[in-house]
Amino acid sequence: VTSFVQPQPVPNPQDFVLWSFFNTMYCNPFCLGFIALIFSIKSRDRKMANDPEAASSYGRTAKHLNIAALCLGITVPIICIMVLISY
Repeated sequence: VTSFVQPQPVPNPQDFVLWSFFNTMYCNPFCLGFIALIFSIKSRDRKMANDPEAASSYGRTAKHLNIAALCLGITVPIICIMVLISY
């Protein structure tokens, strides 16, 4: 009798390259979008090198930088417009 154990599939970590590219082009306060793009590319490289732990780590960093860039990219112009209107 032969038993065969099927290995668990490795989850495919996200790299957020498109979101990082969008933030680089449109919402880039303090160059956070560009830095997120760098981490996204590192994540994609680690994914291609079959290193899912490092790819996941770089992907999480890119995600957090993208969130920060998007929040700052939306709130800072709104605050500036409100200050200009109030004077």
